[in-house]
Amino acid sequence: MGNLFGKSTNKTKVSRVTEQDKAILQLKQQRDKLKQYQKRIELQLEKDREMAKKCLAAGRKERAKTLLRKKKYQEKLLTNADAQIETIEKLASDIEFALVEAQVVSGLKVGNEALKKVNEMLSIEEVEQILDETRESIEKQQEIDSLLNGVLTEDDEDDVLAELEQLVSEENVEDRLDVEPEDIVQRLPNVPEDDPVREKKRKEKDTERSAKKVAVEA
Repeated sequence: MGNLFGKSTNKTKVSRVTEQDKAILQLKQQRDKLKQYQKRIELQLEKDREMAKKCLAAGRKERAKTLLRKKKYQEKLLTNADAQIETIEKLASDIEFALVEAQVVSGLKVGNEALKKVNEMLSIEEVEQILDETRESIEKQQEIDSLLNGVLTEDDEDDVLAELEQLVSEENVEDRLDVEPEDIVQRLPNVPEDDPVREKKRKEKDTERSAKKVAVEA
């Protein structure tokens, strides 16, 4: 019953990891293993060399020779490992570059399809028709202008210019009339805070007070 009302949990998730990605991952893992193998060999080479020295010091010449032969063989393995690592890295790089190229080709394909759809929207015949209609409209307008220029005299042209100036003047007057009263108030100069007449009377009163004070003191 729970499965009837609940969401199914058996839906398979689509993995975004491609086979090429898996191949690149495996190649890099092999490369890392080879590098670890090289480190072990390098350590072993140093140990074998030190052991050969000790064997020679102890008079065990054959044992020392055997260790050096082992060392020489491992050096060849080390060289082979270098070549294999180089091959693996080159192969991984080639696959990665091929994936990039595939993405570029896919992008070009999408762009080409989009360009085809745009070209289908505007055919050559339709573009030519639009250009012809535009050309005809321009020629017709030019013909009308030439006819009007031939009909009107110089006096007519002067009248046209005068009427144009009159319309401009009327428009300027209307613009001035449309100004709000608040704007007019803002444009008026500020009233001075000090009144010259009031200031003169105040000074005269101060002078009279001073004269009376001096008379009383005398």
